[in-house]
Amino acid sequence: MTDDTTRRTRLGELALLFLRLGATAFGGPAAHVALMEHEVVRRRNWLTREELLDLIGATNLIPGPNSTELAIHIGHRRAGWLGLLVAGTCFILPAALIVGAIAWAYVRWGTLPAVGAILYGVKPVIIAVVIQALWSMGKTAMKTWLLAAIGLVAAAATVAGVHELVVLAGAGSLAAARHAGARMLFAIPILPALGGVVSFSLGALFLVFVKIGAVLFGSGYVLLAFLRSDLVDRLQWLTEAQLLDAVAVGQVTPGPVFTTATFVGYLLAGAPGAFVATLGIFLPAFVFVAISGPLVPRIRKSPTAGAFLDGVIVASLALMGVVTVQLGRAAMIDPWTIGLALVSAAVLFRFQVNSAWLVLGGAVAGIALRGGLG
Repeated sequence: MTDDTTRRTRLGELALLFLRLGATAFGGPAAHVALMEHEVVRRRNWLTREELLDLIGATNLIPGPNSTELAIHIGHRRAGWLGLLVAGTCFILPAALIVGAIAWAYVRWGTLPAVGAILYGVKPVIIAVVIQALWSMGKTAMKTWLLAAIGLVAAAATVAGVHELVVLAGAGSLAAARHAGARMLFAIPILPALGGVVSFSLGALFLVFVKIGAVLFGSGYVLLAFLRSDLVDRLQWLTEAQLLDAVAVGQVTPGPVFTTATFVGYLLAGAPGAFVATLGIFLPAFVFVAISGPLVPRIRKSPTAGAFLDGVIVASLALMGVVTVQLGRAAMIDPWTIGLALVSAAVLFRFQVNSAWLVLGGAVAGIALRGGLG
């Protein structure tokens, strides 16, 4: 194969994989990372588990949606700058289209389409996928007793309510301290609050979501706080009820949770608003990954910086573990859902099964057990 043919093949493979993940990856960032590990490391051997863990650590050091940034990193590693654009766009696009369709139905009928039966069956399957991925990645990441101890401390700190950035920075610094006494500096980019913007326009909408995408660390609940502050309290473009519905749609649909922005944009300005809001909130992720991606191999070559990255990685897995426990409590609510989770885990640990089939099976089981979509 020529270089051009190889590049086109790889771009096609990236597009197909991330279009499918964007359309089927329920469960939030922890689940998305687990699904990518399954597809990229174990099924396709595009990256080693160590390389993927380095990228996971890097996504936790920059603002924005972690799972989307991991998709962008994978695309860059697999097929260069075009791969970066293809992987990220294909992961976002299906989710944005699904959320846009739900927003259209919401505007037309005033309520959210019922998806409770599907999620009833899908959620416990996702828990099994995440547990399997955490087990595989944890065995690779916790290379020493010190790193294992750092992971346990990070998990305990997270449960105690310590901010995610403090946990990650502390874990990295502890691991790096063995190699050097270098002082670690951390900077969170701060953009202006757009305080003078009051009247609605597409340009103002774009700036609001660019700001959020450029400074937001953390989960969908942090996103809720940002959106409430800007769109409900300050600008008064949305009501509290509309915002809660928007966040709910972002949480229960597949793909990135940040597609909440798509729903908000559609409510405010139809399809153009949905496009502008989606572009605004995801654009910083592409920029940050483009800047930081080439630095990851250099960080790994430095003993001190590499140790810092090791600490961040085990802390990232600890954060995923805590989130998984929280999600598991909400997902496994009766004998049926506990059974789905156990069967899915057994299949994943015993066989190299495509997790998409398990998710589909969970959806079918949910519909059957709940008697339809109502």
